[in-house]
Parts: sequence; structure tokens; C-alpha cells
Amino acid sequence: MAETQHEGRKAIFRVPLITLLAVVFLAVCMIPAAFADVPGLWLMYVVPIGLFVYVLRTRTVASARGLSVRTVFGHREMPWSALKGLAINDKAKVRAVLTDGSEVALPSVRTRHLPVISLVSEGRMKDPSGLTDDVDPESPDAATD
Repeated sequence: MAETQHEGRKAIFRVPLITLLAVVFLAVCMIPAAFADVPGLWLMYVVPIGLFVYVLRTRTVASARGLSVRTVFGHREMPWSALKGLAINDKAKVRAVLTDGSEVALPSVRTRHLPVISLVSEGRMKDPSGLTDDVDPESPDAATD
């Protein structure tokens, strides 16, 4: 019998799956043009297929172990010890700053998500907004306070 290990909290930041409805609508609207008498226009379906893959695959997962970033063509694991901090750009997008000075974009993570990342990291990443200052990260019902 395998022993399960408690992994703590986990937060997944991704494009809402309802976006797939818009991608399907786009594909349906392209039918008259894609299958017209002009050869090769069916290649227009590369766009909705690419959008479909992007929505399903792109995400950032924060767990007690660290950050996991998945893009369309890659995947990167970053433990909390490898992070110096988080950088915020002018469009409220968040980037992870590594100890070597390089930066990694965190897909779908915005400044409003920083308190959640602070809770999931169990205090390794401080919340700049101060919303989680009175929450004990070790408490099992800290998310319900």
C-alpha cells in the first residue's frame, strides 16, 4: 500500500474554460469561408485550433513545493527556494524573479492573485497587499477565515 503525502494547498491560475465556447463559435463562423471554392482556405482552422490548445494548456500552478508554469510549448518547475520574489508590470501581470536574476512570466496570474500565492506558499512569498497578515498559513481553515 502506497503512503500518500500531504501536499498542502494548491492554486491553479488559468484562462477560464468558458473561453472554449468562443473558440468553437469562431470555428463555426469560419465554415462558409473555409470551405468556399478557393483552395487552401481550410487552413484558416489553424487559428481556432491554436486558441483551443492555448486555453487548455496554459496555466500557472502554485503549491507548497513552488510554482509550476505550463505554456503551449513548455513546462517549468520552480521551487520556492529558487525564487527571489515576484515582479509586477504596468498591466498588472506578474513575473517570477529567480535567484539568478532572470524572470519567468506567470500566465493568468495578476496582482489580485498575490494573497492567494502568499497563502499557498505558506509564508515564503509575502503578500504586498497585507490582506493575509492576520491569517496563519499553517491553519487548515485559513482559506475560510
